[in-house]
Amino acid sequence: MAIFGRAVAAESTFAVLPGLEAAVAFWRQIFTRYGTGDVVFFDPFDHGKIYSVLRVPDTDEGRALVERERARILADYDLNEEDGRVKTQRGVKEQFIAGLKISGRYMSQMRQIFRDEGLPVELAYLPLVESSFNVRARSTAGAVGMWQFMPETGRKFLRITDTVDERRDPLVSTRAAARLLKENRRLLGNWPLAITAYNHGTEGIFRAVDAVGTEDLVEIIRRYQSPTFGFASKNFYAEFLAAADIARNSEVHFPFLRPHPSLSLHEIEIKRQVTIQSLLKPAAVSQSDFFEWNPALSPTATMIPAGYRVKVPPEKAGRFAILQRRALDSPAKKKSGVVVTMRNAAGSVSRKIAAKNKKARGASVGTARSAGGSSTSKSTTAAQRLKIASR
Repeated sequence: MAIFGRAVAAESTFAVLPGLEAAVAFWRQIFTRYGTGDVVFFDPFDHGKIYSVLRVPDTDEGRALVERERARILADYDLNEEDGRVKTQRGVKEQFIAGLKISGRYMSQMRQIFRDEGLPVELAYLPLVESSFNVRARSTAGAVGMWQFMPETGRKFLRITDTVDERRDPLVSTRAAARLLKENRRLLGNWPLAITAYNHGTEGIFRAVDAVGTEDLVEIIRRYQSPTFGFASKNFYAEFLAAADIARNSEVHFPFLRPHPSLSLHEIEIKRQVTIQSLLKPAAVSQSDFFEWNPALSPTATMIPAGYRVKVPPEKAGRFAILQRRALDSPAKKKSGVVVTMRNAAGSVSRKIAAKNKKARGASVGTARSAGGSSTSKSTTAAQRLKIASR
């Protein structure tokens, strides 16, 4: 496996840095050899040192067995627990296989996005580490989507509202990730730092470089001390290298793996806000299919906002384009039942009731008061407001 890893590294844009060989080999095992029932006890300062592997469930009883095994290792190796030389990691083989399968839906288009940005296509494998290509993934810290954008970073590149969260869109979020990685590479000067910054933040890596006085990631991992630069950040680049190696050679590691078929979707920009049903019914598209193609839309959404790019299969694209043109050609519906409230200097209130059909809506203020559910008192205070229900 070591020889194989070096051969692959020679062909890859992202070579294994001297000093990270053991870490990359360790994560390769976590991704391909050990499953969720396996707990690996290892030295986080020397990934090549694996003390033992315990097969236990993730239950209270299982966790008690893990602590018992940790105590045994500390005693047998004469280690001090405070030194942090014994760490545990559950295997993720099943999750990794699932991610490889799902990646088949998007990989062709994702690779093209990175080509268009002039970036190495291997960066498309990064979601294997971030989310296993789960477009609806959400971390406890609030990171969302396949690329695990935090809200603050996501808003720099993506639309994030109550209706639309483009962090969940596999293609739009990939374009955003490509731009972020490209910017990281420009600012930090090399890919090991740029990719680590995807996890730790660009400013955090700048602080590490300044503190240690080098742009060598391996030296930063060894020498930089910060409560925020923990195990996940230190191992992020090694995890990516292992994941990319496995993905490029998935038939070697998982000979019977069958990726999901490629999901080719066309994008149609919505020029004017429309109801979802006004598109689905004429196009004969089910709501479940539509939201599966458009995970960025909230499942409770009833409207598609202007500017959103609807994703549909090629066979539905023509019909959706026609419906979009019809929506643009049709005049906008005028809102009725609008109440304009004006206050004078003394605080009294005058109300102008706009209605297209006075008979249907009622012409008297008394009727309006009844329909709006206002106070039954004969006098109306300045703080009161009439609401007229549209019929």
